[in-house]
Amino acid sequence: MNHLLLLPVLLPLLCGALLMLVPRQATQLARLSSIASVLMLLVCAGYLLLQAHGGEIQVYSLGNWSAPFGIVLVLDRLSALMLGVTAVLAVFVTLYAVRGDDQRGGYFHALLQFQIAGINGAFLTGDLFNLFVFFEILLIASYALLLHGLGAARIRAALHYVILNLIGSGLFLVAAGLFYGVAGTLNMVDLARFVAQAEGDQLFLLETAGALLMLVFGLKAAFLPLHFWLPRAYASATAPVAALFAVMTKVGLYAILRFGTLVFGDEAGAASGLGSNLLWVLALLTMALAALGAFAANSLGSLLAYLVLVSVGTLLAGIAVGTEATIAASLYYLIHSTWVIAGLFLLVDIIAKQRADLGGGLKVGPRLLNPHLLGASFFLGAIAVAGLPPFSGFLGKVLLLQAVSDTAAWQLWSVVLVSGLVGVIGLSRAGSLVFWRHHSTASTAASLDKTAFAIAALLLSSSAVLVVFAQPVIDFTEAAAMQLLDVQSYVQAMQLEVAP
Repeated sequence: MNHLLLLPVLLPLLCGALLMLVPRQATQLARLSSIASVLMLLVCAGYLLLQAHGGEIQVYSLGNWSAPFGIVLVLDRLSALMLGVTAVLAVFVTLYAVRGDDQRGGYFHALLQFQIAGINGAFLTGDLFNLFVFFEILLIASYALLLHGLGAARIRAALHYVILNLIGSGLFLVAAGLFYGVAGTLNMVDLARFVAQAEGDQLFLLETAGALLMLVFGLKAAFLPLHFWLPRAYASATAPVAALFAVMTKVGLYAILRFGTLVFGDEAGAASGLGSNLLWVLALLTMALAALGAFAANSLGSLLAYLVLVSVGTLLAGIAVGTEATIAASLYYLIHSTWVIAGLFLLVDIIAKQRADLGGGLKVGPRLLNPHLLGASFFLGAIAVAGLPPFSGFLGKVLLLQAVSDTAAWQLWSVVLVSGLVGVIGLSRAGSLVFWRHHSTASTAASLDKTAFAIAALLLSSSAVLVVFAQPVIDFTEAAAMQLLDVQSYVQAMQLEVAP
């Protein structure tokens, strides 16, 4: 049994608990502990990624209780990839936060560790009940992180965010209760076996529970019409929190992908492809309306928040089609969108600090102290996030467009190209207002924090790295997609009895 599967959850949980005991005055101790934790987490995620690359699905049974009765953690290529993406992001967010943002409120590093633990647990768990538990851990931590730094805007955004997610949690429990009442298990692989055999009223109840879960996951992913909480929440959050939240929507999309392919995949009989047609339509609408939101944004934070929604729609389109090629393309694009948008949140914070009272508002303001350096960085980040060549956003969209065929192809091509154009116009407008049109007087804000800028720039440079190493990354995402669609490999790994 590979005990290392526990570390991505156990390490941040223990670190967070210990950080709660550290006095607030012991700033350096808290910072060093948090940095050490995320660095160890990065090493662990890298090792698990190498293990998963071999193709073996690893199952860890807590307390040595075998599935479906016991709690299990499952490591496959997909979960290992998500752990790696989160670990890299956590390192950059933590390093940026220790430049001063962590002191804007209490217990920042403890809450950061708890949220990472919840995210990692959601990626590793093999049953619905613990998916709910890890969702609650990451959500409770995110409630407090969203309020970090206080302010009226953050309190209003947090209120909406909390209420909606409490409703989502209630629906999750209802769905889990339906699944358990009908199937007698919450293990995802065992549910897949049961759904494939269900008929009549049992099938109807299982499909109802599945639809409720997709609704809950859709709220976490923030696609249309469940998106309205995201722009305000992300725009009002502090930069490190907003950057970390770049992976939050991916947790919802991951849950849709995992549950949709495993429980309601091709081997689910009459329940196969539950809701995929609706998800396709919602994906296209999310991309289109999010692009319009980015065009009309009144601040850099709002602009990036709507670009997060554009990426959600793009990813959801690939998941809705559900072929090996579209899932592989979506996973490549997921890595790009998470890191690049997070890097832009950090860069925008640096820009806002040089605009004094205007902050990130899209209004004509004083000349920046470092207009050329910041302007060039924003330009390169904008190209990457808009999906223009030669960066990874362009490659990810091309892979997805090539993977879609038949009547869906022209629909996706049209929406992706038009939304991309609108997004480019919105980014150009923002760049013009911030960097080209300014007052004659220079900004009186503080000078550039070179270390913070280097952290943001390194995270943004991941777009170029993903292009340079595109082939091995694509090979891995293709292998992950192939493994994900092979339900029998998960059945064998869980050692469940396969129905004849």
